[in-house]
Amino acid sequence: MPPLLSALLDVIVPVALVALVGFVLGRRLTLDQNTVARLSLYALTPALAFDTILNAHVAAREAVTLGAAFLLTWAVTVTVSGAVAGRWSPATRRSVMASSTIWNSGNLGLPIALFAFGQAGLERALVVFLVGVIGTYVLGPAIYSSGGGWRGSVNAVLRLPVLWAALAALLWRVSGVPVPLGVARGVHLMSQATLPLVLLSLGLQLGAAGRIRVTPPMLFASGVRLLVGPLAALGISVLLGLRGQPLAVLVLSASMPTAVNALLLAREYGGDADTVAGVVLLTTLGALLTVTATVTLLPHLP
Repeated sequence: MPPLLSALLDVIVPVALVALVGFVLGRRLTLDQNTVARLSLYALTPALAFDTILNAHVAAREAVTLGAAFLLTWAVTVTVSGAVAGRWSPATRRSVMASSTIWNSGNLGLPIALFAFGQAGLERALVVFLVGVIGTYVLGPAIYSSGGGWRGSVNAVLRLPVLWAALAALLWRVSGVPVPLGVARGVHLMSQATLPLVLLSLGLQLGAAGRIRVTPPMLFASGVRLLVGPLAALGISVLLGLRGQPLAVLVLSASMPTAVNALLLAREYGGDADTVAGVVLLTTLGALLTVTATVTLLPHLP
């Protein structure tokens, strides 16, 4: 079977199938998207973080390098998008910068990394996700320069249960004290429900979206997200000495579409929500092709 077709069938189709179910449900049923999203954010994702970190085999140095490469990739994409988007209105420019930079390392990044690289890939993708989810609530308000400012950003980060779950897992792991079997099994059971639910949630959000009128800012931001992002991640990873699976996981994560969180931040801080909504939809559809191509090319990286 050709590598491109194999990547599509083995990695992308399982993820797209679950999201498609959510999309159909979002079109046909009146469901409370906020409830589904909150279940993922406040219960299941923290369980996944705790369970994975407690059993992960990622060295501290590698995790730090992955996090640094992730943040530098953000710096490149926000700089490129900000330099070109200056001709548009301030609200549109800020929204282009945010939607070009804040990618979906959770809903899509985690399950695709799991199917592409197995459990070891998921562990490294979770490092990227944790850095991203914290950075999102710092970068977003910083770009929009309104709302609660830096204090609001810090408060938003501190309210994220996934942060505290990750810290608890790290402390527990360092202590060397075994987790009680009943607790470990309960947390693991919750973590197993995380990836299906986040994909259903993504499908629900896309299914409930209305029609999008495509504009030049949307097309530009989509191009930066799907093309500049993974290329920047590749160059930065090589410069920082990442090789093999860590490099592949970061490049794959950086090829993900714009996160729905970018839209939530645009609404919260007075950005151009229509532009961000369009970029979320365009990049999610475009990622079916670009992520498939990325998965196919990853084995050829150093």
